[in-house]
Amino acid sequence: MTYIFDSSLPGLLTAVFEWFERKPGKVVLKSTEIFQPEAFSESFTVATNSEKADRVWAGLQKKLKKDWLRKFYCSYLSEIPEAYNHLFQFTIYIFQNSTGAETNYGNEHVIALAKYAKSVEREKHRMEAFIRFQHTADGIFYTGVNPDFNVLPLISNHFKNRYADQQWIIYDLKRKYGLHYNLNTVEEITIDFTNGVNSKNPSAILLDEKEELYSVLWKDYFKSANIVARKNTKLHVQHVPKRYWKYLTEKQLS
Repeated sequence: MTYIFDSSLPGLLTAVFEWFERKPGKVVLKSTEIFQPEAFSESFTVATNSEKADRVWAGLQKKLKKDWLRKFYCSYLSEIPEAYNHLFQFTIYIFQNSTGAETNYGNEHVIALAKYAKSVEREKHRMEAFIRFQHTADGIFYTGVNPDFNVLPLISNHFKNRYADQQWIIYDLKRKYGLHYNLNTVEEITIDFTNGVNSKNPSAILLDEKEELYSVLWKDYFKSANIVARKNTKLHVQHVPKRYWKYLTEKQLS
């Protein structure tokens, strides 16, 4: 049997609740985006229920330590279609076994979550290291990003603490939502892009008049500090993969 859910975390947790209530046997969990009806297979559409989801999450909090709760959440944020079923099966496995079952790396679902979480955490750290803001004319620091995984929920506190005295927006162009810090709290926002902002960078007319000067000065500093004789492109790319160069001012063409 196939369980179909809406790709939300509450929906996934509700699916676990439904499985224990119905006891249908072997089930595969798939999101509505990838589900394809099969002639000889039954399916059940899970109706997301916040109360049921909360009960399952509360149960996981009792069974798992904080590090594994984070691995669970990071695996969900990976948005990898196969990860949803691993999360589903992992949760059932945890509830059916004694405390500490998550340390059994002989279990395929335990291994899968550890792998997904590691990839998401790596992307989080790289976003924190490589994001560069541009100062807009209205005083807000803006950056558009396109991470492999949905890491905005994980980087919120880092930027709130690091840029506590500045208003900023980090916008995920792929997932069409962003984070806005208003000097007090971080809020999730969506933007209706107009006037040439539908790209990684705002158009020049929206930038602070000094932003271009700052960019030029930084590029000049980077060039002057660079020691050509010690250039090691292979090592550099290992630490700063090319797909992140689009976020770095010093990598932009003059």
